[in-house]
Amino acid sequence: MQKGSGGRLCRSWGHHRKLRDPRPRSTMPTLRSSSSQPQSASSPSRVSSPLQGAVAGGHRGFPASSSSVTVPCDDRASDQASEGESDSVSADEGSDFEDSLRRNVKKRVAKRPLKTTPVAKHPKKGSQMVRGHGQKESEPPASDLFDAVKAAKSDMQSLVDEWLDSYKQDQDAGFLELVNFFIRSCGCKGTVTQEMFRKMSNSEIIRHLTEQFNEDSGDYPLTAPGPSWKKFQGSFCEFVRTLVFRCQYGLLYDGFPMDNLISLLTGLSDSQVRAFRHTSTLAAMTLMTSLVRVALQLSVHKDYNHRQYEAERSKGPGQRAPERLESLLEKRKELQEHQEEIEGMMNALFRGVFVHRYRDVLPEIRAICIEEIGCWMQSYSTSFLTDSYLKYIGWTLHDKHREVRLKCLKALKGLYSNQDLTARLELFTSRFKDRMVSMVMDREYDVAVEAVKLLTVILKNMEGVLTDGDCESVYPVVYASNRALASAAGEFLYWKLFYPECETRTVDGKEQRQSPCSQRTFFRLLLSFFVESELHDHAAYLVDSLWDCAGSQLKNWESLTSLLLEKDQNLGDVQESTLIEILVSSVQQASEGHPPVGRVTGRKGLTPKERKIQANDKVKLTEHLIPLLPQLLAKFSADAEKVAPLLQLLSYFDLNIYCTRRLEKHLELFLQQLQEVVVKHAEPAVLEAGAHALYLLCNPEFTFFSRVDFARSQLVDLLTDRFQQELEELLQSSFLDEDEVYSLAATLKRLSAFYNAHDLTRWELYEPCYRLLRKAVDTGEVPHQVMLPALTLVYFSILWTLTHVSGSGASQPLSPQKQLMSLKGRMVAFCELCQSCLSDVAPEIQEQAFVLLSDLLLIFSPQMIVGGRDFLRPLVFFPEATLQSELASFLMDHVFIQPGELGGGHSQEDHLKIEQLHQRRRLLAGFCKLLIYGVLEMDAASDVFKHYNKFYNDYGDIIKETLTRARQIDRSHCSRILLLSLKQLYTELLQEQGPEGLNELPAFIEMRDLARRFALSFGPQQLQNRDLVVMLHKEGIKFSLSELPAAGSSGQPPNLAFLELLSEFSPRLFHQDKQLLLSYLEKCLQHVSQAPGHPWGPVTTYCHSLSPMENTAEASLQGYPRSKKRRIEGPSRRHREDISSSQEESLQLTSMPPTPTLTSTAVKTRQPLGGLEEMEEEGGSESEFTQGQPLSGTQRSEFSSPHHFRIPLNPPGPDLGNQLTRLSLMEEDEEELEIQNESSEEWQYTNKHSSPSEHGLDLLDSTELNIEDF
Repeated sequence: MQKGSGGRLCRSWGHHRKLRDPRPRSTMPTLRSSSSQPQSASSPSRVSSPLQGAVAGGHRGFPASSSSVTVPCDDRASDQASEGESDSVSADEGSDFEDSLRRNVKKRVAKRPLKTTPVAKHPKKGSQMVRGHGQKESEPPASDLFDAVKAAKSDMQSLVDEWLDSYKQDQDAGFLELVNFFIRSCGCKGTVTQEMFRKMSNSEIIRHLTEQFNEDSGDYPLTAPGPSWKKFQGSFCEFVRTLVFRCQYGLLYDGFPMDNLISLLTGLSDSQVRAFRHTSTLAAMTLMTSLVRVALQLSVHKDYNHRQYEAERSKGPGQRAPERLESLLEKRKELQEHQEEIEGMMNALFRGVFVHRYRDVLPEIRAICIEEIGCWMQSYSTSFLTDSYLKYIGWTLHDKHREVRLKCLKALKGLYSNQDLTARLELFTSRFKDRMVSMVMDREYDVAVEAVKLLTVILKNMEGVLTDGDCESVYPVVYASNRALASAAGEFLYWKLFYPECETRTVDGKEQRQSPCSQRTFFRLLLSFFVESELHDHAAYLVDSLWDCAGSQLKNWESLTSLLLEKDQNLGDVQESTLIEILVSSVQQASEGHPPVGRVTGRKGLTPKERKIQANDKVKLTEHLIPLLPQLLAKFSADAEKVAPLLQLLSYFDLNIYCTRRLEKHLELFLQQLQEVVVKHAEPAVLEAGAHALYLLCNPEFTFFSRVDFARSQLVDLLTDRFQQELEELLQSSFLDEDEVYSLAATLKRLSAFYNAHDLTRWELYEPCYRLLRKAVDTGEVPHQVMLPALTLVYFSILWTLTHVSGSGASQPLSPQKQLMSLKGRMVAFCELCQSCLSDVAPEIQEQAFVLLSDLLLIFSPQMIVGGRDFLRPLVFFPEATLQSELASFLMDHVFIQPGELGGGHSQEDHLKIEQLHQRRRLLAGFCKLLIYGVLEMDAASDVFKHYNKFYNDYGDIIKETLTRARQIDRSHCSRILLLSLKQLYTELLQEQGPEGLNELPAFIEMRDLARRFALSFGPQQLQNRDLVVMLHKEGIKFSLSELPAAGSSGQPPNLAFLELLSEFSPRLFHQDKQLLLSYLEKCLQHVSQAPGHPWGPVTTYCHSLSPMENTAEASLQGYPRSKKRRIEGPSRRHREDISSSQEESLQLTSMPPTPTLTSTAVKTRQPLGGLEEMEEEGGSESEFTQGQPLSGTQRSEFSSPHHFRIPLNPPGPDLGNQLTRLSLMEEDEEELEIQNESSEEWQYTNKHSSPSEHGLDLLDSTELNIEDF
């Protein structure tokens, strides 16, 4: 919370609060003293700190006259009781890390009495310290407590009892053992000795421990990784709880141990050391929670004592026992004193720890505070469930960290779940309801889930609080992709809309069965919500969201089917379609238990109980729907949108029930309805669903297989006869009307759909379809709607034939050669047809031919003989060069096109654009598979790689995977293909724009981005990629100077700007290789005439990238780069931890943390020239980077010998104290960080399959860069 914001929020809170304390007076004691009167909690004059009286007295600061723990609504009353205290709290609001001087001058008033040592109340007895494990007398014993708690193996109660025994023997030694336990739990190596405890105050002890604290690793027991520390926090908290429990009847009220322990924890919680602050806050809040439970027990005992006293006093004079009355009065006085003691300790912990740590910079500390205050409110609501405490939870609902917001919501859910407490939450609800509703859309799913659950509890227990607008904010969440969130929203929807109307009545504690009318009401309400809300198009997601809370109603298939089959239901067309979708979705959910596509669930599988329920539900739904499915098909047979999902129901049936329950007559009815549906419809969804349903029934293991096979033969005979008749009419006639074309196309679609799932080879459909396609290619007289299914039919015919050949070859090693050659001939002929179709006028014909052709080429590639299938070698087919060229051309024309070339413009629907993009991705994936499996020449991949950057959003994942696989196959060849892609792009741009001003065009800048992405794909393994990068530079230099300017011309070579693209690969070079490349470039340029004194820009840029001075951090031979994240965050862990929470969320670009000496985060002065503006990751060693050594004499002469490309350099100064801004780090990293993360998978595979021994050439030898090669 920022400085000053607390007072503003409190004033707002006080403005809304105009009610008196709603708590009724009762004999149940509270944390308020019995003499306190109900009054406004915001009055500063009534706020008394029970710790202030200890300043003058030197003893415990818990006076019996005032025991109020209530924190007022206004911060001016709670945190500013005095001027000095106001300054201290205000300083703490902005930051938890003030200067030590200010901390020493302005101490919080609540902590002053706790600074006293135990000398005042418990004089030292002079006994020696108990020594353990041979320690010196002046040192405390070894912390056996810490080791025992860390091991978490012993009984915690026995451990506490042992410590109590040792404390009774020697109080000083026992207390020091307890103190050192907490110190060691913080991860501090220092210990508190008897001398320190006697002579130093708590602040001095903490300062001494802070100096001894070792923060090298940054881990401490609460955050340390590893199995040994996994359970430490639970054991630590359990120890504190057990300590209070065992001391609640004696030692808890002895002022010495608890007062000094609270003083120590309060001081540690204000430390700058994160480990001290975190651990002490956890201990203090756990101690506070235990004290609250003790206070609750004391209040119960006081109430019981009061009832006993009143009962005894109400007796007559003869029956009254004066001794008992006197003992009860003494007991009451003792309980009152104990309660005041507990209230004083709680007040000290709350004012000294919670009020400051609930806004700590560390989110874990804030979460601890909020979690514990929620426990206090639930367990001791009489004193803590007030607006003075609720405001802390309300303010923290806006916290930036998910864990803190989550703790707030869980605490509130526990409060709202108790109906007895809801009356006290009305003011809080009216103040913070909008925030709770808005958290439904939280970016963290678990926080959003808790927010929806909290609103559900409020909906149940506080009627009328949530308005219709609030509820409408939750309704869309039922369609969320996260299942936990959607399920929580589904429960909210159920309790809001369905439960009041479909409530299950209970009579004598037993639930009565819902009436059919009530069950139908549920589905009508569900229909109304889905249709009228218009939030989504698929009811399956709504069913899945409601499944956990309304699964029994959704599995009421009797009511669902009766609504669909009865005639007098007056359902509209949309309602019928939605109801059918709900039926299918509920059946699928009960049968399979999987959420809909795209909905994420964290569960890995079902429990045995859930699998048993699923099996029972599958039997029930099958028995109910088998007789009704033919009726449903008959009623909705004319509507394709309703028939298709009904046919899918068969996929979720237990088909054995047809036999075991003797339901064959219903099977006959279903087959009849299926045939009618297939003959009636030609939509792909209906035909695919019908073919799949028939495929499920055509299992030879079923006893009814013969019936189903006969029905299938009848259906295919009918379709085949119709096809033969219509085909003859088409081949003989020169003109067909629209009805005849539609009938032929529909028949072909039906046969194609069934050929996909069933073997129709014996009907010999290949020859007639091939004749039809041949006529279409030769004459162009066949309509396009007929060609599409004909192509698919021929494709399936070839695949089924291959299946027969492969199966027979497995049993007969010598497969008939004639059969193989026949199949090969059919395949080659079909490929020629598809190749001809690639130049067809209709785009759909072209795309279908490309897809089928790419699949066939992949199937009949050399991969088909792998796995002992050498007998299929005659079928292997390699495409000719013309076919490969046409495939690549088709890809350029149909895949890599700009969005404006789609032809739809802004009027195109979004879903249509998505479908088109999906189709283009399918085409690209088919082409890339041909490249990876060796069907096409790998050089053709350059046509794909050169679009990597331009079409990254659409096809980036596909191209990246192709690049990775290509590198796995041949690293050297892959590098040449990358260079070839850049050459092709450069040549195209050069032909379009000419050489003048080429490097200033936007297209050239995109090429530089592509080159940078290619360079990052090599990864950090410089040694393994050394020869590849050098080869790439060498070939690039050759290309840049391959075309020389005309004789006598002063212009630069037309390809010279290619050097600027090549400079993007320079960071991947070693220092020695850069020198050799500079020498190579110098010799090459000597053959090129140039006007003296006029350097060429591309040469200057390229030489600047090869300059050894440009190296900032050359990677080691192993090639492991430094972590970018550490460089961005800052120079040291302690500095990063001391950043405030607001700075962690949004980096302050103007902050300038000091640069540490000899670290890779130091950046030299930026070069004035263009070229590579980002810092090179792998250039130069760390010592070179920090010291900034200039070039040697030889290096300088080689670099600057030619006058025309001498480059002015600004070597960095020796000063290492330069300030490093976040802005400079972000500038150098934000362009490369995303791309480098994407290529990490490629690096990992290269690491596994490459070694330095692969690079046989000595790259330091001059023969590698021989000038004669040029």
